[in-house]
Amino acid sequence: MSESFLANAAQRPTAVLVFLSLLLLGVALISISLGRYDFAPGSSLVALLQHFGWLDGQADPVIISLLLDVRLPRVMAAIAIGAALAVGGTAFQALFMNPLVSPGILGVLSGAAFGASLGILLSESLWVMQLLTFVFGLLAVMIALLLAKGELRNNMIVLVLGGMIAGALFTAFLSIIKYVADPYSKLPTITYWLMGSLANIQTELLYWVLPFVVLGILLLSVQGHALNVLSLGDDEARTLGVHVGRKRFLIITLATFLGAMTVTLGGMIGWVGLVIPHLARLVLGADNRLLLPASALLGGLYLLLVDNVARLAISIEIPLGILTALIGLPVFAWALKNARRSWQG
Repeated sequence: MSESFLANAAQRPTAVLVFLSLLLLGVALISISLGRYDFAPGSSLVALLQHFGWLDGQADPVIISLLLDVRLPRVMAAIAIGAALAVGGTAFQALFMNPLVSPGILGVLSGAAFGASLGILLSESLWVMQLLTFVFGLLAVMIALLLAKGELRNNMIVLVLGGMIAGALFTAFLSIIKYVADPYSKLPTITYWLMGSLANIQTELLYWVLPFVVLGILLLSVQGHALNVLSLGDDEARTLGVHVGRKRFLIITLATFLGAMTVTLGGMIGWVGLVIPHLARLVLGADNRLLLPASALLGGLYLLLVDNVARLAISIEIPLGILTALIGLPVFAWALKNARRSWQG
C-alpha cells in the first residue's frame, strides 16, 4: 500500500466510505451466488427482484429457496459479526489508547464461550445456548467493572486488569466444562463451536438478533467525536463538556454488547477486532468519526471474504476462527510496522 495512495484516501474520506459500501454490496451479491451450486450474480439479483415483486416474471423457486434459506442468512451474519467486532475493536483501541486492545479485553469473549459451552452441556436447545452465551458474556464484564469500581475514573489500567481476571476465571470454568463433557458427543460440539463457524446459522435466530447488532453498531459508530475528545485526557474532555465517566461507560457497554452478540451467532471468532481497526486507521487516519463507520464496513467485508474461503476452499468447511487467525497474524504484523504513523492524527 503506497504512501501516495494512503494520503489520497485520507483526503477523501467520504469517497472511501462510499467505495467500501459499494464494494461490500458487490461482494455480498457475489457471495450469495457462490457455493456447491453456482449461478451468475445477475441471476441471483433478478431472482430476488422477481420474488419481491420489483421485477416482472416468475422467480425460480430453487434459486429463491437456496438464497433466502441458506446463503443470504449466512452472508448477513458474516457482515454483521465482522462489522460488530471491528467497530468494537476500534472503540476499545481508541478508548484505551492502545493498539493491542481487542473486543475481548474485558473478558466478554471468555464469558460468552463458557456460557455457550455450558448451554451445550446442559441442553439440546440452541436458544438455551444462545441465552447463556449472552448472559455470561455480560457477567464477565460486570465482574471486570466491579473489580475496577472506584478506580475507573483515575486509572483505566485497573479496568483492563479486571477484564484479565474475569477472562481467566471463565477460561478456568470452560476447562472444567471440557473436562466433564461427554467426549463422544458434547465435547466435539463444544470444541467446534469454540473454533467459530457460520455453518449452523438459523434464520429465525439471526432475524431476532440482527436488529440489536445493527442498532449497537450504529450507536457506537456515532461516538467518534466523544472518543476524539476522550483521547485528549479527562480534564480536557470535561472542559469541552463531556461527562467522562458516563460516556466511557456507554462506549464500553455498547462494545461489550456487540462482542457478546457475535458469540451468540457464530462462536469464537478472533483477530477481526484487532486487525481491522489498524487497516482502517492506515487508510483514513486517526479521526474516530471516520474510523468507526469505516471499520464496520471493512470488518463486514473482511469476514465475508474469509467465510467464502471457509466454505468453498476445500470439500469440508474450515472453522472461521482458524482462518481469521492464520490471515490475521501476518496482516497484523504488517500493520504494526505502520502503527506509529497510523496513530498520529
